[in-house]
Amino acid sequence: MSKVVSFLSKNAMLAVLLFAMLLFEVLIASNGKGSLFSPANLTNLISQNAYVVILATGMLLCILTGGNIDLSVGSIIILVGAISGVFIVNMGMNPYLAIVACLIVATLIGAWQAFWIAYVNIPPFVTTLAGMLIFRGLALVVMGSKGIGPYPDSFKALFNSYIPGIDKDPDFIRNISVVIAVVICVALIAAEIISRTHKKRKGYQMDNPTVAIAKLLAVGGVVLFVSWRLGHHRGIPVLLVLLGVIVLFYTYFTQNTAPGRYLYAMGGNEKAARLSGVNTKKMMFFAYTNMGFLSGVAALVCVARFNQAGTQAGQGYELDAIGACFIGGASAYGGVGKVSGAVIGAIFMGVLNMGMSILGADQNLQRVIKGLVLLAAVIFDVLSKNRKQAA
Repeated sequence: MSKVVSFLSKNAMLAVLLFAMLLFEVLIASNGKGSLFSPANLTNLISQNAYVVILATGMLLCILTGGNIDLSVGSIIILVGAISGVFIVNMGMNPYLAIVACLIVATLIGAWQAFWIAYVNIPPFVTTLAGMLIFRGLALVVMGSKGIGPYPDSFKALFNSYIPGIDKDPDFIRNISVVIAVVICVALIAAEIISRTHKKRKGYQMDNPTVAIAKLLAVGGVVLFVSWRLGHHRGIPVLLVLLGVIVLFYTYFTQNTAPGRYLYAMGGNEKAARLSGVNTKKMMFFAYTNMGFLSGVAALVCVARFNQAGTQAGQGYELDAIGACFIGGASAYGGVGKVSGAVIGAIFMGVLNMGMSILGADQNLQRVIKGLVLLAAVIFDVLSKNRKQAA
């Protein structure tokens, strides 16, 4: 029983996400409005919330350093989007070359802010608040206060296409989707075996085999179900592959590399980390430079989806990313949080948005509910921390 309670406490947000999805499925079906799990809705859930997953992954690294955040990501998105419009639409630049140029610009923007934060010791809140104003103003200057578009099909296809392709036979699309899911499941099993072998050799503590098998079955079941449903629409979105690469890379980075562990050490106690030999300035510089880079990736995803660089792009995106991290279990004090948790938080917010939209809930009511959920997540974090300190 104690193991079950421990497992549920460690995966509370995942349980809440599953409950929310089942609740919306029942409400939507009972109101005769289809299904939350319809192939089209699952595809829309991925495309509409891809930017949240990307930004939340980068925001988590900033939060880990000590509860710091980046308020400028939405403005970086509109600026990089505007620059991509100038390069690709106005100048007719090769899409691949334009993507590289935009990512370099986004990284330089992140490095510019990171310099003031890490080496001049200006608080991240103040620096990124200034960046939020500066970059949005620059974006409107670049665009001339009007959107830029439409983008060529060659660029949009890089982010909006599907595997194996919507022009294929429907049965072939379904079969390929299932094959991809099976390959992913086999890779997950292999990764778990390798991880357990490594931990056993090093003498590290491991999860109970039953718990590990249960996790693999649950994750594998979700992968198979989602792939099967997507196969009934257009196939596996290329965007989902991009998200998978980003999530897997940063999961490995934070959990299995020395720099990743340094971020957690800084959030636990920055002074102790510095005295232990961690170059805290360098790590802070990395976190905010990386945030700029991932903001650039999110910008390209957004302009490809909307087919234009709009003057209202990126508004409130920073709040979505921050909310996803905190809802997914990141601590407001830093040093605690996982990429997988940020992804769960992003999916949870996406499910809330889609479910309430399908049910016809008022936009203002949706904001109230999301605000209450975010507040509840932070209150839970603070109370948990206080309880541990009291113990």
